[in-house]
Amino acid sequence: MKKRILSLLAVAGLLCAGPAAAQSFAPDDWEHARKTVIDTTADGVELKQGAAQVPIAVRLHSGNFPFAEALPDGSDLRVSAADGKTPLSFHLEKFDAVNELAVIWLQQPKLVPLARSDAFHLHWGNDKAAPASDAKASYDKQQTLVLHFSESAGTPRDATAHAHHPADFAAPRVAGPLGDALRFAGGEPLVVPAAPALKLVAANGFTFTAWVKPAVGSSAGDGLLFAQGEGGRGLSLGLRAGKLTATADGKEIAVATQLLEDTWQHVVLTVIGGKLTLYVDGLEAVAGEVALADVEGDLRIGGGFRGDIDEVTLAATARSSDYLLALYGSQQPDTLMLTSDAEPAEELSYMNILLSAVTIDGWIVIIILGIMFVISVLVMVGKTHFLGLVKSANNRFIDRFRQEADRLLDPDTTEAKAMQGDPSVANSPIYRLYAIGIQEMAQRFRARGREDGLSGASLDAIRASMDAGMVRENQRLNSQIVLLTIAISGGPFLGLLGTVVGVMITFAAIAAAGDVNVNAIAPGIAAALVATVAGLAVAIPALFGYNWLASQIKNVSADVQVFADEFVTRAAELYSR
Repeated sequence: MKKRILSLLAVAGLLCAGPAAAQSFAPDDWEHARKTVIDTTADGVELKQGAAQVPIAVRLHSGNFPFAEALPDGSDLRVSAADGKTPLSFHLEKFDAVNELAVIWLQQPKLVPLARSDAFHLHWGNDKAAPASDAKASYDKQQTLVLHFSESAGTPRDATAHAHHPADFAAPRVAGPLGDALRFAGGEPLVVPAAPALKLVAANGFTFTAWVKPAVGSSAGDGLLFAQGEGGRGLSLGLRAGKLTATADGKEIAVATQLLEDTWQHVVLTVIGGKLTLYVDGLEAVAGEVALADVEGDLRIGGGFRGDIDEVTLAATARSSDYLLALYGSQQPDTLMLTSDAEPAEELSYMNILLSAVTIDGWIVIIILGIMFVISVLVMVGKTHFLGLVKSANNRFIDRFRQEADRLLDPDTTEAKAMQGDPSVANSPIYRLYAIGIQEMAQRFRARGREDGLSGASLDAIRASMDAGMVRENQRLNSQIVLLTIAISGGPFLGLLGTVVGVMITFAAIAAAGDVNVNAIAPGIAAALVATVAGLAVAIPALFGYNWLASQIKNVSADVQVFADEFVTRAAELYSR
């Protein structure tokens, strides 16, 4: 009997979870999943009483989510409970695969106080999945209004099932703490027409929440954040001389300190049982007793206020302090409330983060640098092999020349003629220089006879021919070395170009999306620096290789120069008149 009751309760819970939960969900059909633990201890966001049916904000960016593995519109995303099987209701406020930024809202059934037992799983990677985002099912019945301001333009829309859409209202969208926000310039308010569900019943309670960013210089002015009622009666919340002030049927309750200008702050107003409480950034700021009758009529938001407002919500109940703290805690950038609980086999790789965040222009620079690196390596390997052959051939020729110098300096001897066809010295630049000199001597002997020897002018002519040969040999020895100098000087500059462009794109994307936090910025900046690292990785080996090759070429060139001097000197001794 007990098992049957538990089964019925489980079915009832699934039906209450909303349309998204009612859809068939088989976790094995999704390629990727990640568990996120909700920390309600002092290490996260400390909840002492717990809460239920809390809408949790989950931020996705290039540092914590591989957008390339999901569908471009995020329609394959699913959220499940801690068991990884029970689907949870959720909706996408924003999913920008290009700039790799997204905001997901899920309804967490419960939050156990002072524990890390609650969790949810995010699933993605199913090309056949139909969209399951359902804003209406993401909130409980007491939530009467939710304005994300995530529409690209036009009048904001209510995300709840009540569909309390505001009247026509035109205001610019700006970057907010959660996607887009609405900018107010001190003029007319945003009006939500009266509706039965929006009636404030004092006995049931009331909660208003919003993210507020007063404009610079607005601390001395007044501004309305929320109001309902007319003729001095009703409930309102606004700024008076920069201080958060609530008015209930003519009685004012204000916080002691002013709100900060040009800074996003989370403000909350609750009313229940004759008590009005104001919260700032998740903590109670002030409370007071009020006598408030039931209030109805249009809702007015932002009248006379100068600044930005985001994530406006109304509830027909007074939310608990832990509920409100959980709201604020989950919506903060880099929140400690949500921590990834990846399996050891799926530990985050720093290299994977870097490479996955590299932009297209960065890959273009890296590919070019890769080609330069390959060319540099080929040049260094080929040149090292070539110089090895040159040094071996030079040594063989010099050894023979030292032994038979007089006979090798006579173009008519068999030794000199045999040297011309010796393949062991074919790679020797000294031998080629010797061949030039002996050929010049032979031409002069044929023209004037050996008896006359070599005049000073003839020796100068031979030396000039050998000098020209040395120039050509130096050109041959230094061929392709310029490719290393290009890699040394051009590699770092190409890498720097890739880094600068990558940083520009990262900041432009963040400015457009409005999600300014370390986790959103760090991967893009780190990935941009990959191009500089690649440039240095090309230049440093090329620099070492160039210096070593240059010293080897210098030694060979010196040997050639020494031989040229020795050849002319010995020839002068043998044949000068």
